[in-house]
Amino acid sequence: MRKLIVFNHVSLDGYFSDANSDMSFAHRDNQDAEWDAFAADNASGGGVLLFGRITYELMASFWPTPLAAQQMPVVAERMNNLPKVVFSRTLDKASWQNTKLVTSDLAGEIRKMKQEAGEDIAILGSGSLVSQLTQHRLIDEYQIVVNPVALGKGRTLFEGLTEKVLLRLTHTRTFGNGKVLLCYQPLR
Repeated sequence: MRKLIVFNHVSLDGYFSDANSDMSFAHRDNQDAEWDAFAADNASGGGVLLFGRITYELMASFWPTPLAAQQMPVVAERMNNLPKVVFSRTLDKASWQNTKLVTSDLAGEIRKMKQEAGEDIAILGSGSLVSQLTQHRLIDEYQIVVNPVALGKGRTLFEGLTEKVLLRLTHTRTFGNGKVLLCYQPLR
């Protein structure tokens, strides 16, 4: 059975995007060799990428570009070639290569995908998907990168969650650029 994994960045004050839905704080110019190697290694895995409409549009506007290939060639190659699923009730089509558009039954589609053979499934960004799938108890692991920046206001990753979800810390890793990876699994 495939696992559904969330990989997201948050600010020190707990926001995954600022008040204008900007997530660029996570990609500031504070990179270091260890972080760069981790990001490239993390991108080298297989699986399926899941997006909501907003994150999909942001990703599709960057990763297929020459700038992405120049700045992060390994990550760009993986982002462009991995299978992707975008969940949206408003998109008419998904033109980024290897992308399937799903317009209804988020939880049912994810349950079906988790039962299929293959590598794990990862959600990048897409806070509303994370919140909805957390409520349905469909996420197996949360990989959260805390960034050394305070935003003051914005959107939380679990915005709209209607009940408490208890998690167990399984792994941590600190990077020289101040980023901290926290891995959690839900207590069922």
